[in-house]
Amino acid sequence: YPEETVNIMKSAFTGGVVGWVYGGLPAFYHARKAFIERSHGELFQNRADAVQSAHRAGLRSFIRYGWRWSWRVAAFVTVFNTVSTGLSVYRDKTTVSNFASAGAFTGALFRMHLGLQGLAGGFVFGTAFGIPAGGLLMIMQKLSGETLQEKRNRERRELYEQKLAEWQSRLSVTEVLGQMESNGREGPQTERARES
Repeated sequence: YPEETVNIMKSAFTGGVVGWVYGGLPAFYHARKAFIERSHGELFQNRADAVQSAHRAGLRSFIRYGWRWSWRVAAFVTVFNTVSTGLSVYRDKTTVSNFASAGAFTGALFRMHLGLQGLAGGFVFGTAFGIPAGGLLMIMQKLSGETLQEKRNRERRELYEQKLAEWQSRLSVTEVLGQMESNGREGPQTERARES
């Protein structure tokens, strides 16, 4: 798969995990606390049974609310990265405007169900989110020493040079074979000339 596709899949997975933690941890603590407050009159076999029941209640909430946040964040990140990467590849350069456009599109898409006001609000929120996110990503790429665009151009150049070297080596083999063939033909002709 192309590196851009792999990066989109990685970011979707990471967004899903972050969303799960973001939605699940507060739900876990809240459900556990609510269970403890509600269960003062219940009888448990021992302290471990009470703690285990509280943890099970928290875990159920962690899974339920974590899943709700997980798929939403993963979908948002996937759409955002797909649009920004598509614009970067199409325009053959990475700019903040690519990220602003991707944020505007993603925000509008996720708020479209709220009507025209929701669409406009999502557009503004997405743009406001896309600009700092894009700036941060571009700064991180600069700090790593090589942007994705520079890496892509370097890999293209290296592939071109490799194929050119292979072609030239094949061409030199063909020239050597051609010289051997012409030497092979000249050999019998010179022997016939000597015999005559």
